[in-house]
Amino acid sequence: MNDELKGEVTRGARALVVYPQMRGPKGQVPDLDADARLAEARGLALAIGLEVVEAMAIVIREPRAGTLFGEGQIQNISVAANLNEAELVIVDGSLTAIQQRNLEEKLKRKVIDRTGLILEIFGERAATAEGRLQVELAHLDYQAGRLVRSWTHLERQRGGFGFLGGPGETQIEADRRMIRDRMAKIRRELEQVRRTRGLHRDRREKAPWPIVALVGYTNAGKSTLFNRLTGAGVMAEDLLFATLDPTMRAIRLPALEKAILSDTVGFISDLPTQLVAAFRATLEEVTAADVIVHVRDIANPDTEAQKRQVLDVLADLGVLEPQLDARALRQAAREERAAGWAQEDAEERAEQGASHQIPIIEVWNKWDLLEPEQAAGLREAIAHRESAHGDGETIVAVSALTGEGCDDLLVTASRMLTQDAKVYSFVIPAADGQRLAFLHARGEVMAEEDAGEGPDGPQLRLQVRLSPRELGRFTAL
Repeated sequence: MNDELKGEVTRGARALVVYPQMRGPKGQVPDLDADARLAEARGLALAIGLEVVEAMAIVIREPRAGTLFGEGQIQNISVAANLNEAELVIVDGSLTAIQQRNLEEKLKRKVIDRTGLILEIFGERAATAEGRLQVELAHLDYQAGRLVRSWTHLERQRGGFGFLGGPGETQIEADRRMIRDRMAKIRRELEQVRRTRGLHRDRREKAPWPIVALVGYTNAGKSTLFNRLTGAGVMAEDLLFATLDPTMRAIRLPALEKAILSDTVGFISDLPTQLVAAFRATLEEVTAADVIVHVRDIANPDTEAQKRQVLDVLADLGVLEPQLDARALRQAAREERAAGWAQEDAEERAEQGASHQIPIIEVWNKWDLLEPEQAAGLREAIAHRESAHGDGETIVAVSALTGEGCDDLLVTASRMLTQDAKVYSFVIPAADGQRLAFLHARGEVMAEEDAGEGPDGPQLRLQVRLSPRELGRFTAL
């Protein structure tokens, strides 16, 4: 490799962004168009402190195995890089190790792909020991496939065992072994992290507070909303991946004493598989939520595509299964009855299919950026979608920056946490502080009176409204 390519690219470096626009099957439309992808790539580069001097989309009809781009396209990229004095070329797509090496040799400058760029951002943002471990694992996984014979020193051999030595192992084999060993060690440490998080989740399951998790596309305003609702000082900037490590704070909800609000890492289109695997322990926090708040940047022209990306990632992680609407569930029940299932069994399975999902509130954020005509049209869209989907879709218009709609969001979250609740009567020893605290915190106490003496002393009779999930937790105490 040329000497000029061996140095590290620093913050403030001039970068040229190239989006390889793949020509898909006829009629297939990508989630984000070229302009949106280029804007997103600019944001990623800005998040790592790079200066984007130009961004260009190149249509690729037949990807080249060795370089991805054709020779003429590579010449155009080289001319643009030279004219703009770019030190770095960012390919907003996935490159193989060979493609990356060949492009660097032809362009005479450093080349990174989308995965490498996102990994750099995550490496800079990781603040906790767990976050750093997850980023390092993703980095190593990414680097392991890039130990190509770009440097002659990787072909040198070390001596083998025995009296005569033998062929030994090449440097590249030794480097791969070191990476595998380090990855195995990190995976063991992350497994311990998962166990610890599992214990914390179990403890929270027993604690008397519901959990509300914020999810959404990166830069949708999750951290700004988190700060607005909790008064916390979580980093909230107009940057992609401004927040990486999950944060939890207590909030008050109507009809509930307290709830835990959780802010998680943002999603992005084409999230690298290495990061999905490495950050599973962090994202698994969402599985413990009682309600998921999906924060959307409603002022973004690509908000629908971003929504699909978020739901796809949640489904890939096993956090969210593909949801069936009420009509589909009723159709499934009819088909099962036609197949010979008893009506009660079919309806019970349909109800289970609808109830096992974690309820989702869709927050249409950045309402303050909309023109009055846009806001009026979207309010009509909200009313239409909620009436069309019945109880299957809940949407709240919010501006996390001004606070507009935040009270409505809290009321909606409280209603959703208690929507399936029923009133139960309990007689509990007055000295049983844990169970009494649980009922007051996780339920709505309708009445409380003296129930006389019991085997364990004075007793209290309580009329409490509890959801089925909270009833199950209460009986497990």
